[in-house]
Amino acid sequence: MTVEQSRQIFADELARVTRKWRTLVDSELRSIGMTLARAKAILHLCDHDGISQRELATELDIETATLVRLLDGLAEQGLIERHASETDRRANSIHLTPAARKLAGQVRSRIDAIRDDVLGQVSARELDTAAGVLGKIATALDGQRG
Repeated sequence: MTVEQSRQIFADELARVTRKWRTLVDSELRSIGMTLARAKAILHLCDHDGISQRELATELDIETATLVRLLDGLAEQGLIERHASETDRRANSIHLTPAARKLAGQVRSRIDAIRDDVLGQVSARELDTAAGVLGKIATALDGQRG
């Protein structure tokens, strides 16, 4: 097999695994009224409560307009509150409600269970190697941004 063929197979498998992972997690989270995108926002806010919308969009690697729609949905569910920034009236800081913190525990548990189930037959050594490869790819992709 040539290097080009190996690269193509790897890229195809990476895309396939990513799609399947997202589908599985999204399906599991739907049973508790969440989507993967909303869950990612809540989990990030658990560790960074009070960050600005702009910072959250950057951290989640999504456009600000996309984040606004996502936050609107979370607010409608009673999971976040927006507060005007004390230093910049044009900006909002995002805060989780107690209900969101409780839900975040359920989200983490379900995602952890999926991860443990799916990766249960993969050795720690294989995971370390794969994580190293994916880290190199992420670094290369970061260098591609204009």
